[in-house]
Amino acid sequence: METNGRGQRDEERLHCLVTGASGYIGGRLVPELLAAGHRVRCLVRSPGKLRDHPWAPDAEKVRGDVTDAHSVAEAMRGIDVAYYLVHALGSGAEFEDTDRRAARIFARQARAAGVRRIVYLGGLTPRNVPEGSLSPHLRSRAEVGRIFLESEVPATVLRAAVVIGSGSASFEMLRYLTERLPVMVTPSWVHTRTQPIGVRDVLRYLVGSATMPDDVDRSFDIGGPDVLTYREMMRRYAVVAGLRRRVIVPVPVLTPRLSSHWVGLVTPVPASLARPLTESLRHEVVCHEHDIARYVPDPPGRPLPFDEALALALRRVREAQVATRWSSASVPGAPSDPLPTDPHWAGGSLYQDERELSVDASREALWKVVEGIGGDNGWYSFPPAWAVRGWLDRFVGGVGLRRGRRDAERLRVGDSLDFWRVEEIEPGHLLRLRAEMRLPGLAWLEMYVETDDAGRTRYRQRALFHPRGLFGHAYWWSVSPFHAVVFGGMARNITRAAARSRRPVRP
Repeated sequence: METNGRGQRDEERLHCLVTGASGYIGGRLVPELLAAGHRVRCLVRSPGKLRDHPWAPDAEKVRGDVTDAHSVAEAMRGIDVAYYLVHALGSGAEFEDTDRRAARIFARQARAAGVRRIVYLGGLTPRNVPEGSLSPHLRSRAEVGRIFLESEVPATVLRAAVVIGSGSASFEMLRYLTERLPVMVTPSWVHTRTQPIGVRDVLRYLVGSATMPDDVDRSFDIGGPDVLTYREMMRRYAVVAGLRRRVIVPVPVLTPRLSSHWVGLVTPVPASLARPLTESLRHEVVCHEHDIARYVPDPPGRPLPFDEALALALRRVREAQVATRWSSASVPGAPSDPLPTDPHWAGGSLYQDERELSVDASREALWKVVEGIGGDNGWYSFPPAWAVRGWLDRFVGGVGLRRGRRDAERLRVGDSLDFWRVEEIEPGHLLRLRAEMRLPGLAWLEMYVETDDAGRTRYRQRALFHPRGLFGHAYWWSVSPFHAVVFGGMARNITRAAARSRRPVRP
């Protein structure tokens, strides 16, 4: 009987399709499925975004979108279990329609391809609350789960509330609110009870769902052992993180809309993402069953208690071992067009600001500075201007500068970097960033480490902007007088930082 390298029989080795592999949960699920001995195919709009993940060589990548029936059909071929880990939240006023259409396409193509099971991670909804009274976010999650359960393919719908893990949006929101505000005037939803769950347990249930019996076709509530109010979660976070006791003063005037802007001001989580998180806290969301344990048994000590999940997440953050972050997924509405490779791009105007400097340092020293840009290291020029630009972006609903970095030293394709996204990286030579700030056009920033004809290290920097409409052209010319300060200063300070790094430290 044939077995794989893990002693697993071929009939036990499933072929799994994972959508949302570039997102927070999907990016962690793929290596867990591979470790369990399964084969994995990832359906992703931009396969290049997965290139630098440690598990990338072991997983198949196919280009497609869940709203495109043809690409979904192609991705479903030969698949046993299909994981649906995407949603259209924030993609516009019609996101519920988009979610509905994508789920129906996914269910139809799964049936046509003979898929044995669909696994979906949705949101925990409150009991005895009419669906029409739920937030659009929770209502859409519930509808997608219902579409899968009504399909002809057996489905496992996992319903979770707050997910605690390094880099999760819920954890980041809790972390920054607690750490930055020793005294908090908070919305009334801090008194709402919820049942958080550690990301390790979410992944364990997702992996275990793949091997459920064929006659299982239902939803499962999943949560940790603790039922807490958000106020209790903040206070327990302070204890675990070694902070002083927080003073929390709830007020009734902060609506979900207002409180989402409050969260956006205090934390790196933008208001567009904070709003569905805060809206989900209007109603009590606790588990009413733990039937999942019949099919995915809990080992001793699991599910993890809240304090242990917090401690693990904090340790990952402090050790810079965050595998994925909430910002791993592309920002809805952000430009996603790749940089035109034709230097005389025929698609329209392409404005450029190019700088080039020789560097009194090795290429390795210069590349270390380039790859370490952003986050706590900043952007090497006129910090007030970058700060103002970040605040303006947050004010108009953008992501701002506070997303920071996943890793303090290393970057990979697809990483978020403040209000940029890593579009391409050639170690030791090129870092290309695509802007995800709110702009009337598409923008990129390129940084090159090269060697000139005389054998000296050379730094080359290029900012590009493709305007959208008349306002886009006006924007470029309005900010171009500041380029000498911002982009010129950046080039000079990056090269100086590289030169300083090679000088010996005096005793």
